[in-house]
Amino acid sequence: MPLHMTKIAFMSESPDTLRAWLESHDGQGEARLTTRYLPKRVAEMTGGSLYWIHSHIIVGRSPIIGFAPTPEGRHWIRLEPRLIPVEARPKRAHQGWRYLEGKDAPADLGGDAVGVDTMPPAMLSELARLGLV
Repeated sequence: MPLHMTKIAFMSESPDTLRAWLESHDGQGEARLTTRYLPKRVAEMTGGSLYWIHSHIIVGRSPIIGFAPTPEGRHWIRLEPRLIPVEARPKRAHQGWRYLEGKDAPADLGGDAVGVDTMPPAMLSELARLGLV
């Protein structure tokens, strides 16, 4: 089972703006995030995903393509330019990224997930707390 990461969707107003940012990189074949350090467990992340946190809720994931050094000596997290909706799950804010074991990762939502990412964050948070989404 692959290892995953979680990261705050910083500067993203909503899951829709996160999705738009990711999809804006579609012509390049990948979206890139910069991180200072290469994860120590990078070998375990083959087939893993980056799970996005917005308003204290995991809202979706982007499959990890790999990692690459930047010219400035940092590292890129290379992602598929898409946001896959997942079961909403509360998650505390943190700086940078954190590991997420495969057994603890939320499941992908099926085709009935339309509209979940457009709900107001407070409503989505309350529904997730009640176990309704």
